[in-house]
Amino acid sequence: MSDVTSVDIRPADPAARASLVLVRAMEAEVEATYLDDGGSIHSVSAPPEAMTPPDGDFLVVYDGERPVGCGGLKRLDDRTCEIKRMYVLPEYRGRGLAGRLLGALEARARELGFTRSRLDTGVRQPSAKHLYESAGYVEIPDYNGNTQASFWFERELG
Repeated sequence: MSDVTSVDIRPADPAARASLVLVRAMEAEVEATYLDDGGSIHSVSAPPEAMTPPDGDFLVVYDGERPVGCGGLKRLDDRTCEIKRMYVLPEYRGRGLAGRLLGALEARARELGFTRSRLDTGVRQPSAKHLYESAGYVEIPDYNGNTQASFWFERELG
């Protein structure tokens, strides 16, 4: 495992094999975390075609050539995007990669012309909630009807 500074974050096709493997791992982890809670990670649509320019984008975190994390953006309206499918493999957590990925997604959102970002997380994901709050996201009412979310956040990207 490389040092966190040697990890690279690159644009990627959200329908590519490496992207799909990471998204499926994220979905499986979230579904297992909330197995007894009902709902579904698929209650909010985030298909690959929604996370491609000009309406969005998808980034993959690489350790050398190994994909170890991902995250996507999708358009909600002319100024607002939603961060979706943000994930870092468990063995890479606790090294600041999620924060770097979040920053890269926000930078890409600005490049695409978005001035506000939204995202959500669940009550059983306290690390994600802490990350978003420490990055300046503020809690807002439910904006997307995600059946597995407990917290909805927004941040001005200006």
